[in-house]
Amino acid sequence: MSSRGSLIGLTFCTCYLASYLMNKYVLSVLKFTYPTLFQGWQTFIGGLLLHVSWKLGWVEINSSLRSDVLTWLPASILFVGIIYAGSRALSRLAVPVFLILHNAAEVIICGYQKCFWKEKTSPAKICSALFLLAAAGCLPFNDSQFDPDGYFWAVIHLLCVGAYKILRKFQKPSALSDIDQQYLNYIFSVVFLAFAAHPTGDLFSVLDFPFLYFYRFHGSCCASGFLGFFLMFTTVKLKSLLAPGQCAAWIFFAQPPAWWTWRGLACFLRAERFLIKMGRKRRLTVYQLEITEP
Repeated sequence: MSSRGSLIGLTFCTCYLASYLMNKYVLSVLKFTYPTLFQGWQTFIGGLLLHVSWKLGWVEINSSLRSDVLTWLPASILFVGIIYAGSRALSRLAVPVFLILHNAAEVIICGYQKCFWKEKTSPAKICSALFLLAAAGCLPFNDSQFDPDGYFWAVIHLLCVGAYKILRKFQKPSALSDIDQQYLNYIFSVVFLAFAAHPTGDLFSVLDFPFLYFYRFHGSCCASGFLGFFLMFTTVKLKSLLAPGQCAAWIFFAQPPAWWTWRGLACFLRAERFLIKMGRKRRLTVYQLEITEP
């Protein structure tokens, strides 16, 4: 592996870790559970940055073939399902649980290739898919914080991920590069989610969000948008420089740090909330003693 590939891999791992933790912070800690607005913002920032990069000549985007754009439309619809269901699932599930269910999409792809495409699948890949299936199947029975809605949206998310990857491999549009596909996904997602914000109630419900005018919320949303773009960009670069097996290895190595960091951050936040609560109780006790003294 070249030094450039290693650098891109390390950058990918950093963006992967930071992106998931920032999204989890906004969704679970700040409790910004308005997926049409949150994902619409992220795709808007991603599309805007990709468009600016195109105009500056940093990336190439083919915008002349409309027939390929229409062919890619079903994949863009699945992409909206991926980010919407993923946002709702991540807001309710722990990061390790979500990532295990997300990886279970490989079982769908492996099964489809084996049953419908009649492709030769290596025993190692079959065993890997079976382990993923077993891990995902055991989760609901061993999750102390089991959330039915979270698991429901996680299943929708993994089904959309599997269908998206199958459709992407089945179509193989020669005229559309990975950047072209993502650019179309961004455009379609922004338009679709903007129209969906009113029917879902997110457009008016967000006015009751307690941190709407707080700098911490604004900074977190901006960071999530930029991190999402950099994660997409490094993923595309990683796939273009390395073999599929090496890309899969980097994705695998990026996930355990996300698990450990989120667990540490969650413990810190729980401890912080506990200390704040104890401090409030202590001040209240002192105040009550003061007013009861003769």
